Amino acid sequence: MTTLVRLIVMLGMFVVIPLGVALIDGGGVARVRRVWPVAAAVGSVALWLPRGPLATGCAAVYAAATLALAAQAPRRLARTRSLAPSEIAVLTALATPAIAGLALVAERAGYRLFGFDLDILALTVPHFHFAGFAAALIAGLVCRGSGGGRAGRLAALSVPVGTLLVLAGYFIDDWAELAGALVLTAGMWLVGLLTWRDLRTVGPDRTTRALLGCSAVVLVATMLLALSWALGEATGLPHPSLAWMAATHGLGNALGFALCAILAQRRRHAAAWRAGAGAVATPPPHRPLLKERHA
Repeated sequence: MTTLVRLIVMLGMFVVIPLGVALIDGGGVARVRRVWPVAAAVGSVALWLPRGPLATGCAAVYAAATLALAAQAPRRLARTRSLAPSEIAVLTALATPAIAGLALVAERAGYRLFGFDLDILALTVPHFHFAGFAAALIAGLVCRGSGGGRAGRLAALSVPVGTLLVLAGYFIDDWAELAGALVLTAGMWLVGLLTWRDLRTVGPDRTTRALLGCSAVVLVATMLLALSWALGEATGLPHPSLAWMAATHGLGNALGFALCAILAQRRRHAAAWRAGAGAVATPPPHRPLLKERHA
């Protein structure tokens, strides 16, 4: 695991997932959020230790937190009984960090889980922090923020479906992974379009609009890179190396898309709360944006 990949994973552990989870309603989610900083701190230690029992144990602590978060998905579904597109996106966001957590345990143990190379397992960890959790969460938020129209519903569905198809492609073949990359790219570009067209134009302030604009524009380049890599893997055509993908696609999605989008959504929510609550300087901490919607 390279230094760059470790730093990207730490951004997901310490910033993107905690800030994103704070936007999701539910008592169980709130409990996981309270213990998350400790799990992230222990998990981050695993990234820098040599492979072995100590690194595996630290990774297991983090994986336990991701599994606790994933357990909130069926609980939320049981409460809401809703499979609306935005809810499917939220359920996906809750579940996918567990894939990253399990991949981290296997990679730190030097165990080729399901026969995957350790390099692939190492990249699975950031992938399901950002292409899994962050992309699905933002797709759900964009669906609701854009009014829940047909395009928003399609974006909220295609991002989780594309993410799961990419995961399935790991077990099938490169062509199946390419199909998943095509669906995921289409969904992410639709998220970017709706962000640019519907959310950015009504952003509450210049900073929020800039963050939304950045998150939308970055997706054009980063998802083209993802497509080129998946196409090259399936066809044998020249394509970027894994190290290059981490430095471009991975870093761009982490900083330019995920971080900017989540910060923008928090600012949008804070501004909306202040407008509704009157002259309150800041909203209460951890006030959720993605509240449960019942069928």
